[in-house]
Amino acid sequence: MAAYRAQAAMELRLTVRRGENLLVTLGIPVVLLIFLVGVPVVPAPAGVRLVDELVPGILALALLSTGLVSLAIATAFERSQGVLKRLAGSPLPTSGLLAAKTTAVVATVVVQVAIITAVGLALGWQPRGGLGGGLAAALPWLILGTVAHAAVGLLLAGTLRAEATLAVANALYLLCLLVGGVVVPLTDLPSVVAVPASVLPPALMADLLRGALVPGGTIDLGQGLALLAWTAVLAIAAVRGFRVEEA
Repeated sequence: MAAYRAQAAMELRLTVRRGENLLVTLGIPVVLLIFLVGVPVVPAPAGVRLVDELVPGILALALLSTGLVSLAIATAFERSQGVLKRLAGSPLPTSGLLAAKTTAVVATVVVQVAIITAVGLALGWQPRGGLGGGLAAALPWLILGTVAHAAVGLLLAGTLRAEATLAVANALYLLCLLVGGVVVPLTDLPSVVAVPASVLPPALMADLLRGALVPGGTIDLGQGLALLAWTAVLAIAAVRGFRVEEA
């Protein structure tokens, strides 16, 4: 436990030191939210204001950018440079290293959620949805979504070369943005895309956040169990598949 705490503190310091990357991670979702509210290229369902529909999707996109893309790329290059190989000689097991990295991601996500919430409220967002609604109802899905996508990022970083991780992580992010049900709801996509996407973690997370935060929304507990199952499977796969050095 002491080794995990020390590594988690180090990961947090490294996150803060990556100032340019942190600025992009925190800034892009906010810029995108402001742009999409001002230029309504994404339609809102009947009876729902655009900002109320957009904020949950932007929250989901922020989790993806931090848990999947930023974590995957940073970890992959640490691996290629031999940093993780040196850590393998410490008392910290692989599971502890991945937990420490995920802890730093969660801390970043807390800041992202706070900033997006503040900007959303300034734009007139009213977070009300199913099961009482509001951020309290969204918290379980924020946590599960963060851990699930951090596991995907770590799985990529621990199995692919750094250059491949860079390409795959960015490609997955773009797919989630365009056809993953994150910013554009699955109901607005063709069924040939929407049906397979609906059972994947990004769409599950985004739908659950909309259910918790969009006025009149409902939370599908079946989707919640599916996201929980994905989180467990992906976390186990990340721990078992992660290698500290490239082949």
